[in-house]
Amino acid sequence: MVNVLRILLCGLTLPFGAYFLADVYKKRKALSPAPWAWLLGTGFVTNMFDALGVGSFAQQTAIFKFLKLVDDRVIPGTMNVGNTIPTVAQALIFMSFVPVSPTTLASLAAAAPAGAVLGAGFVSKMSRRRIQLGLGCGLLAVASIMLADRLHWLPVGGEAFGLTGWKLAVAVAVSFVFGALQTIGVGFYAPCMATIFALGMHPKTAFPIMMTATAMLMAAGSARFVKEEAYDPKAALALTLFGIAGVLLAAYVVKSLPLDVMRWVVLGVVLYTSAVMFLSAGRLQR
Repeated sequence: MVNVLRILLCGLTLPFGAYFLADVYKKRKALSPAPWAWLLGTGFVTNMFDALGVGSFAQQTAIFKFLKLVDDRVIPGTMNVGNTIPTVAQALIFMSFVPVSPTTLASLAAAAPAGAVLGAGFVSKMSRRRIQLGLGCGLLAVASIMLADRLHWLPVGGEAFGLTGWKLAVAVAVSFVFGALQTIGVGFYAPCMATIFALGMHPKTAFPIMMTATAMLMAAGSARFVKEEAYDPKAALALTLFGIAGVLLAAYVVKSLPLDVMRWVVLGVVLYTSAVMFLSAGRLQR
């Protein structure tokens, strides 16, 4: 089943990659004047953090806006197009060296794109601020439980590499919901990590699950940004080229981390994302 997922990802990515690179080549004489060094550095650093579970979109948006590297109008398309191939690389790499139940991986990876397709219309009508506040509180609660585990106050978490029964059903439902929320800009990584941990799975199993689900979403949908010319070709190419290098470095780091350190990493990611949710909700209120 894992091989089927690999073939599906490659089948989605190769046509997209060819289409994207052909479009960049066609526009090579009209690329933006943004410095290559800043764009390549952004791709490397943010995708390295992305592969560690922190995410990349928030950091890339901040860099692009602060340094005026990319027009605000095309920032979403640029990030989707430029990060697609690095995200697929993350999925393929982590599927190869992190053991996880094929049934669990395939179920959760399929539920997220289904949520994006079937649930996006419903989610888009919800108040973004209320969603952010709810997620912030939920992640903060999970982080508190994880901290209690780290301080040996309350034993939680586990070392399972797969889910069955009601736990698998809960994980699939959560993946579906957060796949839908991702369509309005709510990140998938931290909630996925928190869910995996809370259901007793090994923290490392979150990486192939969340990256495969996100890669399928991006590989299937990013071509529309290229078609509609709603992206910056130069910035997207830079994110792609050096993003892959950042992913390779981060994959080595994750692979070498012991379980105890990995649990602290997951806790840090969940706390960071919870804080971002509260800050974003505060900005929306103002």
